[in-house]
Amino acid sequence: MNKVILMGRLTRDPEVSSSTSGTTVARYSIAVDRKFKREGDPDADFFNCTSFGKQAEFVERYLHKGTKVVVVGRVQNDNYTNKEGQKVYGTRIMVDEIEFAESKNASGQGGSFDSGSSQGSNGGNDFINVPEGLVEELPFT
Repeated sequence: MNKVILMGRLTRDPEVSSSTSGTTVARYSIAVDRKFKREGDPDADFFNCTSFGKQAEFVERYLHKGTKVVVVGRVQNDNYTNKEGQKVYGTRIMVDEIEFAESKNASGQGGSFDSGSSQGSNGGNDFINVPEGLVEELPFT
């Protein structure tokens, strides 16, 4: 089984592009605080993440440097040979799910939504006002 769940903050704004097939691709990195730290060790680990399709569009629209998120995905080798002919080893998180880990108020951005996810949610920012008299016709009130 290859599954990872991480919570951290974006270290920079996402880089979004389209693949040759037209699929939207978002690349970003998150800093995840270490629970236990030894003297001289870094305070956080940094993970490169990739999202595709509608999820990548969500990332492009709502996420920016400093946004705290929870990602669920799988670890994938990101090895390649550089221009000097040296083998470069790395890993990348291929994101299956992503959600906000704090409200806009908590991140100092103002606004009032609590969470959102790539599963068709828009972060709660696009509520519409229901006109007077229509409430009685709604099946779920």
